[in-house]
Formats: sequence, C-alpha cells, structure tokens
Amino acid sequence: QVQLVESGGGLVQAGGSLRLSCAASGSIFSINAMGWYRQAPGKQRELVAAITRGGSTRYADSVKGRFSISRDNAKNTVYLEMNSLKPEDTAVYYCAASRLPTIVAVSSWGQGTQVTVSS
Repeated sequence: QVQLVESGGGLVQAGGSLRLSCAASGSIFSINAMGWYRQAPGKQRELVAAITRGGSTRYADSVKGRFSISRDNAKNTVYLEMNSLKPEDTAVYYCAASRLPTIVAVSSWGQGTQVTVSS
C-alpha cells in the first residue's frame, strides 16, 4: 500500500504562485507514474500534470506554460509549481500514484489540498 500526503495549498490572488508537495510512503517501490488531479465544485476530476519515474511529463492544455511538475525520487516526493494562477484554477488538488508508467491507471490517492485563487 502507498500513502500520499499533500501539502502547500491555500489562498492566493490571481497572478500569484503556489507550490504543492506530495510525499509518498509505504510500498514506494511499486510507484511508477505520479501526478496531480484537481476537482472543482460541480465538475469532474481532471488530470492536471503527470510525471513518470524517468521524468517524462504531460500537462493539461489549460495549465501548459504556467504549471510545472517535478519529482525527487530520492525523497519519494512530487511537486507542482503553479504560476500565473487564475480563479478557474480553484479546486481541490489530489496527488495520485500509479504502478504503471501512465497516471491514468491510478492506484493510490492523496486526501486532497484546497487551492483557492481570488480575483
């Protein structure tokens, strides 16, 4: 079993920045891809960014050029640097891990951290 703990959410004004962190523990040897999803009120959960163990990344079109995902395999931690934040980025952000090199097949979820962007 893998446990994921997020931190770094909060309230920020539009145009500001936040950095989310997600620390993994437990059966970390089983983790391949890691990533971030988000869910806004009344909307479906959507993939924001993902990174494989080797460092390949993918981003949702809505965050390309503004968000950056990175990973420290030695610390079992994945980060999401969010810049130029917009009110529409407001959501609960969830860390996710997969045994496969694709984050689509999520095997573990974090508890979520709230990000609120005020206009």
